[in-house]
Amino acid sequence: MFCILIGRICQFIFLDVRQILQKAQNLITSNLGLLLLKPKLMLTIVQQDHLTVKSELSLFNQVQEWFKQFFLQHLSQLGWSQTQFAELNIVLAEGFTNAVRHAHHALPPETTIDIDVYLWVDRLEIRIWDYGKPFNPDTIPEPKPGSLIIGGYGWFILRRLTDRVVYERRADGRNCLLIVKYSTKVQKYKSSSEAVKDTPKQK
Repeated sequence: MFCILIGRICQFIFLDVRQILQKAQNLITSNLGLLLLKPKLMLTIVQQDHLTVKSELSLFNQVQEWFKQFFLQHLSQLGWSQTQFAELNIVLAEGFTNAVRHAHHALPPETTIDIDVYLWVDRLEIRIWDYGKPFNPDTIPEPKPGSLIIGGYGWFILRRLTDRVVYERRADGRNCLLIVKYSTKVQKYKSSSEAVKDTPKQK
């Protein structure tokens, strides 16, 4: 009788351990699935929008209001700050006015400028399209503090307020100004990673 009782107790213990192990296995499997899925999520566009306007500086108010609504509806819901909005608004202004004043200065005002915004999980991309002559912005030297050089400040601002700026000619004959800004969470992760990497190792 005692042996039977001990046998049943061991059976219950074995069942409990097996259930615990099964739950642990399921948890590990689900987490591995999330880790495998995470890179795919990073490649997913959450929201996007498009705007076409003529080459007129007076239309920037329309561009600004359009972008403001996009930010309030989507980016602010994901934790993007007002500081980031102000920085993005500045670079958007620089990109648009550069297209009007420089890229399209010899073209009719009816020439259109296309603006695309793509909100990804980890970043925002702004693409401004123009029909001007291609040039390489990397050849523009950054103005020195206190200098009286005319020009170059716009690109200086773009590079300082964003994480990536690319201006290149596309196959359709248009130029694309790509502006990339990462979310606060990604920026904090980068900063902490760089701080750890730059920390001197103790001997």
